[in-house]
Amino acid sequence: MPAQPYIYELKMKVRDYECDLQGIVNNANYQHYFEHTRHEFLLTKGVSFSELHEQGIDAVVVRLEMAFKSSLRPTEEFVSKLYLKKEGLRYVFYQAIYRLADNRLCITAKVDNAVLINGRLGHCEALDKIVEECEKSIPQ
Repeated sequence: MPAQPYIYELKMKVRDYECDLQGIVNNANYQHYFEHTRHEFLLTKGVSFSELHEQGIDAVVVRLEMAFKSSLRPTEEFVSKLYLKKEGLRYVFYQAIYRLADNRLCITAKVDNAVLINGRLGHCEALDKIVEECEKSIPQ
């Protein structure tokens, strides 16, 4: 993943039911953490995922890469971080989760999203504006 400063952080806590028999967070739940982080990030920018849908604009995951580094366990607190770039028609979220107790990296992800406007591939003005703001916030 390219080295970029994260522009958003969301603190969360592992719930017991998110863990498997091994006593660690089930791998599928990391996708939930990442998705929740993306939606909360958009809300801080005044963009509601559900309101976009009502306007016929759907951001859909088209590719997801995750690299597991260290497991989270029940009741552990963690911070989910992200930054956003635009690559062609794709809106790419670079994400990571760190355990708060020791700041240990647990997982990284690259999440490619495409936007469908009334079912057709396109650009989303609201997301383009957020990308532009993100790019301005990164030190040159």
